[in-house]
Amino acid sequence: MVWKREMAKSLLKTSSLSGRTKLLHQTGLSLYSTSHGFYEEEVKKTLQQFPGGSIDLQKEDNGIGILTLNNPSKMNAFSGVMMLQLLEKVIELENWTEGKGLIVRGAKNTFSSGSDLNAVKSLGTPEDGMAVCMFMQNTLTRFMRLPLISVALVQGWALGGGAEFTTACDFRLMTPESKIRFVHKEMGIIPSWGGTTRLVEIIGSRQALKVLSGALKLDSKNALNIGMVEEVLQSSDETKSLEEAQEWLKQFIQGPPEVIRALKKSVCSGRELYLEEALQNERDLLGTVWGGPANLEAIAKKGKFNK
Repeated sequence: MVWKREMAKSLLKTSSLSGRTKLLHQTGLSLYSTSHGFYEEEVKKTLQQFPGGSIDLQKEDNGIGILTLNNPSKMNAFSGVMMLQLLEKVIELENWTEGKGLIVRGAKNTFSSGSDLNAVKSLGTPEDGMAVCMFMQNTLTRFMRLPLISVALVQGWALGGGAEFTTACDFRLMTPESKIRFVHKEMGIIPSWGGTTRLVEIIGSRQALKVLSGALKLDSKNALNIGMVEEVLQSSDETKSLEEAQEWLKQFIQGPPEVIRALKKSVCSGRELYLEEALQNERDLLGTVWGGPANLEAIAKKGKFNK
């Protein structure tokens, strides 16, 4: 009887892993669907109501893409339309077979201040929050699984959802005066774009708890010390720091696209087993605080978090 139970466990595990492998290696697949209560087209219609800014993509002949968060009047905060455009750009990158690397940056020398407050105020119920959570987790997980080696170029501030986006990249580079801060606690919520799950992987659970519960301002020196970033660049100039980031990335994408892309896919496979459960737990926890008293009070009192 013992060997039968062990055999059953083994078969169950094998079946589960093969399903995850399929999820990892087929493009266009997302974490959430209607079976999770997620209705993508309805969410898209809602997000379309919040215009502003754009997500710009430039694909270079050397196989490096440059993805720019472009909403400088609001420190490159994500409007609803920008969230939709990000998914469109991810789909375009999934089909860019010549691509090997990707740099993510913000316009006008700052990365991103997270979600646009206009959208946050209007999406005030737990159901709204969880719907956007599932949409952005879908998008950023697909982004993370791109067969491209990705680098976040952090200039200025990366706050809230902006800080979360940096964790979806394989690497992070900072300019000398830049800062990363997960401000979610001060807004009465928790990270909801997959940021907690990925941050634990990057810096470990103890450091992640400090960073999140303390809403710590990570300058370039501190971020380097805890392993949040790979390197602090020499220049804070927008053009020069981009050039530095490109030179840094080139050392990892030398070789044929099919080799670089296969390497990235293999690393994803080794990293992501059982990731879905952690992300779904983050979604469920968000539903207990989004639109709650602390969240609503923070929005009413602060309007927008302090740096």
